[in-house]
Amino acid sequence: MGMPAAESRRWTVAEVRALPEEPGKRYEVVDGELFVSPGPSYAHQRVISEFQFRLRAYLERYPVADVLDGPAEIEADAYTLVQPDVFVLPLHDGRRPREWAEVERALLIIEVLSPSSGRSDRVKKRRRYQRLGAEHWIADPAARLVERWMPGDERPELLDGRISWRAEGAEEPVMLELPALFARALD
Repeated sequence: MGMPAAESRRWTVAEVRALPEEPGKRYEVVDGELFVSPGPSYAHQRVISEFQFRLRAYLERYPVADVLDGPAEIEADAYTLVQPDVFVLPLHDGRRPREWAEVERALLIIEVLSPSSGRSDRVKKRRRYQRLGAEHWIADPAARLVERWMPGDERPELLDGRISWRAEGAEEPVMLELPALFARALD
């Protein structure tokens, strides 16, 4: 998200965590590339909230996973630390994880685009999420559509009507009506 750092060097998670906190800035590192982004807009947060609300209602009917939103750091390796906007995690020993060490993978990761996040969300983070084996949605509030990426995809499925997703172990998928979701968040 945001512009990469001007210097070209490979950052580690430990180095990023050691950076001084600055209000209104978020730091992520993907495969050693540092991304610094401004805090999210109100509209961005509303879209996140709508996705999380609908997924939470679904997972209350089918308690097979847990849904969270950022800021939350997911450390994939020593060179990747990301803060997805919304993500669904599998249960750990039949219960919600109690700490990050119990999280081994994500089932679904959603990033909401903002003017500063296109390159990192659509290229760097997307490729990393695909390598992690997670389904990945890139929600574009301006276009009111979702790009759905599966782990092996070369191109996304573009959806502007309805999107469905089924959590492992759930009897039915969740069906999200995107026009209604974006309207509730943005209008």
